[in-house]
Amino acid sequence: MAAPSQALAQFRVPEAPDTAAETADPLERETPRSAVTALISALAKQDYDLAGNYFALDDDDPAEGARLARALQASLDAGGQLVPFAELSNEPAGAIQDGLAPDLERIGTLGGTEQVPILLSRSQPSTAGEAEPEPAPEPQGVWRISEETIADLEGAGQLTEPLPQGNLLIAGAPLTDWAKLFGLLLAVFLLFYLLSAAILWALRRMVSDPEDNSLYRFLYAALPPFSLLLAVVSFRVWGSEAPVAIVARQVMLRYIGILAWLALAWFAIRLVDAIARKLTSRLDARERRQAASAVSLARRASKLMIIAIAVVAILDTVGINITTGLAALGIGGIALALGAQKTIENLVGSVTVVADRPIQVGDFCQVGDVLGTVEDIGIRSTRIRTLERTIVTIPNGDFSSLQIENYSQRDRFLFRPVIGLEYGITAAQLRQALAIIEDVLAQHPLVAEDPRRARLDKFGASSLDIEVFAYIEVSDYVESLDHRQDLLMTIFEKLEEAGLSIAYPTQTLYLRRDAGRD
Repeated sequence: MAAPSQALAQFRVPEAPDTAAETADPLERETPRSAVTALISALAKQDYDLAGNYFALDDDDPAEGARLARALQASLDAGGQLVPFAELSNEPAGAIQDGLAPDLERIGTLGGTEQVPILLSRSQPSTAGEAEPEPAPEPQGVWRISEETIADLEGAGQLTEPLPQGNLLIAGAPLTDWAKLFGLLLAVFLLFYLLSAAILWALRRMVSDPEDNSLYRFLYAALPPFSLLLAVVSFRVWGSEAPVAIVARQVMLRYIGILAWLALAWFAIRLVDAIARKLTSRLDARERRQAASAVSLARRASKLMIIAIAVVAILDTVGINITTGLAALGIGGIALALGAQKTIENLVGSVTVVADRPIQVGDFCQVGDVLGTVEDIGIRSTRIRTLERTIVTIPNGDFSSLQIENYSQRDRFLFRPVIGLEYGITAAQLRQALAIIEDVLAQHPLVAEDPRRARLDKFGASSLDIEVFAYIEVSDYVESLDHRQDLLMTIFEKLEEAGLSIAYPTQTLYLRRDAGRD
C-alpha cells in the first residue's frame, strides 16, 4: 500500500509557472532607467562583454558589442553626457510625450563638437545562437542602444582601449576624477554658504532687533538649506560637463539627488518652524490658545509629511521600488494585526503621547497611581522615577489611556491654609484678624489679586477657623514653598502683634455635683 504522502502526491495540482520571473530580463533592460543603470554598472566593472548586450545588434557577436561599449565609454569620457538617474523614465513604455517614436528614448549626447543624441530603442532581445529546447515566453521588450547611435559611434571612430590600469580606480573611475567632483561640490557649497552668511551678517547690522524682524527670521531659516540646494543645482549643471569619467559623473549625479531632497526637506522644515513660531507668538499675545494649539498640530503634521516625502524620494533615488514596498507592507499589516496587536497599540500610544504632549521628559506628574518624574518617553514605554527612587515602566498603550496630572505645567500655586483662632477673642478681634490676613496677602508682590480672600469658615471644635484662598504667581515648586513660608510667618507675626493667638486642640470638662450627694 502506498504511503499517504505518495498517494496525495498523485492528486497534487501542478503549480502555476511564475510568469513574471520567466519574462523578466536578466540584464534589467525593461525600462530606460534600469537599462542605463545596468550599462553604467557594467562599464564601471570594465566588463565590456556584458556591456555589449546593451546594444541593438543584429547578430550575437560579443566582440562587436565589447568594441561598441569601449567606443561609447570613450565618447562619454570625452565630454558626452547621460541623463541623470532621476530624470530617466522608469516605465516599460518609456517617456510617451518626448516627441520621439514610441520605441525610441533619448538618454544623452555623445562627446564631440556636435550634439549627437544617444538613443535607446525598444525591441525583442536577440536569441541568435541560443539553443532553446522549449519555447519560453520572452520579455515584452527591452531597451538597448539604437542602431542610429551605433552608426554615429562607428562614424566618430572613437575606438579606444579601457581606462589605463596605472590609474588608481575607485568604482570603475580614476581617483583623481572622484576628487575633482567632490572638490567641485564642496567649493560650490562653501561659496553659497559664505554668501548667505554675509547676507545675514549685513542684515543683522541693518535692523535694530533681528530676533523680532520677520525678514531676518525668514532668511535665517531659509538661507543655510537654500545654500545647499543651490550648490546641488549648480553641481548638476557644471558637473554634467566636467571632463571626468562618465562612471564617476553618472554616479555622482545620481546620488547628488539625495542631497537635493535633504536640502529641500531641511529648507521646508525650517520654513514651517519659522512661520509656526511667528503665528504662535501672535496668537499667544492675543490669548487665542486653541488657535495656537491648532498651529502647533499643523506644524507637526507638516513636518511629518515633509519627512515622508523626502524618504520616499530618497528610496526611489537609491533604486528601491516603493510600490513593491507598499504592497509588502499591506501584506505584513495583516500579520501585524494578528500577531502584534499589543506592539501596535504601544506604537500608536507613543505617537499619541508625542503628538499630544501631555508630559515631557523632566516633568513631575502623576499617572494613575504613580507619582514621580518622567525620565524617558520611548517608542514602546515611558519610564517614571518615583519619590522612592524606583523606576516604573508604563507601556505607552496603557499610558495614553490613563489620567495624567502634570504638576510641572502649573503657572501658579494655590495658597489655602486654614488658620484657627482661640475662642476667647471678641467679635471685633475676629474682624481685626480677618483684616490683618487680607492685608498680608495684598502686600505680598507675588499673590494674585483675584481670587484673594480670607473668610471665617466655621466654628471648629476647638478654634474659630479662617479659610485663606489665594494664588502665588510662580511656576517653580521650590520657589513657591519659600513664598508660602514667608506668607505664613508674616501672618503669624501680625496676629501675634495684635494679641491674637493661634488655637490648639483643647477640651473643657464640666463637672456637676448631683443634689443630695456630699
